[in-house]
Order: sequence, then structure tokens, then C-alpha cells
Amino acid sequence: MSSIEERRKFISETISKQGFVQVAILAKTFNVTQTTIRKDLNYLESKGLLRRAYGSALPVEEQVMDIALKKKVLLSYDKKQKIGRRAAQLIGENDSILISSGSTLAIFAEHIEPKGHLNVVTSAVNISTKLGETPNITVMQIGGILYSNTLSATGNDAIQALRSVYCSKLFLGVDGIDINYGVSSGTVEEAELIVQMIKSSSQTIVLTDSSKFGRKGFGRVCGVEKIHTLITDSGIPTKTKSELEQLGVEVIVV
Repeated sequence: MSSIEERRKFISETISKQGFVQVAILAKTFNVTQTTIRKDLNYLESKGLLRRAYGSALPVEEQVMDIALKKKVLLSYDKKQKIGRRAAQLIGENDSILISSGSTLAIFAEHIEPKGHLNVVTSAVNISTKLGETPNITVMQIGGILYSNTLSATGNDAIQALRSVYCSKLFLGVDGIDINYGVSSGTVEEAELIVQMIKSSSQTIVLTDSSKFGRKGFGRVCGVEKIHTLITDSGIPTKTKSELEQLGVEVIVV
């Protein structure tokens, strides 16, 4: 059996490395009740070492930090694989789609197999390079100022280019989703670009792992009611899923 000190040390270290912990998984890991884990989390929160959320706990910093793509892609990698694979199934025959930047979107691109001919518009250089090598895909790379953390073109030139296209679907990666604050990104520049992407598409499909719920990025994009479909993993809090569905969002859990 684990001691209280061992559990709490493990929880603190996991949050530091992974960015979140889930009550159910911790209870299973230590073979204790979820009530016991909640007591641990309450104690650590009282010491200022974490922030409680529904069914989970997050770092004290409520605001999402903007980190490099190479680091992001390593976080929740297996979950992102499942999310990306499921999202690829939503692409229609002879479709035209928009793809934003981000680690989950880069993984999503690896699963795309066009039905007929596929037009892809993207701001992400790594995604356009990947899909540009795939038969039956035409890629429109949005130009602008390259932001190294996301390998995405941003700025007014990128926004202007998006005004000349219209796609059936936007596949969108986010840094935070909060029921009250809305959908957000790590930077204002990225958020401004995504706002135009939403205007240039018929449907907005958000791809995100469950660690992003309850978090806030620096740049607010829109309210959650603007999302048509959200694809995430089973770690999504039950209350959050219910609230999203009440707002008309289709939630797909993989």
C-alpha cells in the first residue's frame, strides 16, 4: 500500500510533467477510493500546489502557457492518435477542408486518406509539407509571418488569404476550452487567425485531448456554442460533456 506522502508526491510530480491528473485513474493506480484521492487533491490545493477541476486537477496556473510544437506532440500522444484517426473519418468525398496548426492536428494529418480529391487549406507549414506528398490532395499553404512554436503562418496576410476561400469543415486545435470563457489559443495572433478560419468554413470541428478542459489560453477565439463537433478522449468531465451538448455541440468520445 502507498503512503499518503507517496501519493501526494506522485500527484504533484505528474501534474508538473503531464499538465493534469484524473481522479479515477489515480484511484485505480493506488488501489484506493476516489474519495481518498479527492482528499489528497484538496490538501494539495490548500497548499497552493494544484487547482481542482471536475474529476481532475490542473497546475496552479489557470492560463495556458504557449509551448513549442515538439514538446506538445509528446503530451497525451496515444489520445491524440485516437482523436486524429476519428477526425479523419469525418472528411467527405471530394471535400475541401481547413486545418489549423497544433500537435493534435499534425497527428490528424497523418491519418488523412482522401476519398476522391481533397482540397486542404492550412496555415501550418508542417501539415502542408506532409499532405503535399499525398496523392489526390491539393494543398493551399497560407502565407504570413511564421511563428516557430506552432510552425504556423500568422498575421494580416494570412487572414486576408483566408477571406478568399470557403471550406466545408475547419479542423481546429485549441489550447483551452472553458464553458464560460470559451475556446482559446496560446497567443492573440493565433486566435485572430482562427476567428477568420471559423468564418471561412461551414462547420467547426475541434480536436482536443481532455487536459484542455477548464483551461484558458491568452487569446480568446469564441464561445463554445460556435463549435459544431468536438472530438476528445474519455477523460472529458461528465459535467463538461453535458454542458457542451446542451449548447448544441456534438461530442465524440474516443
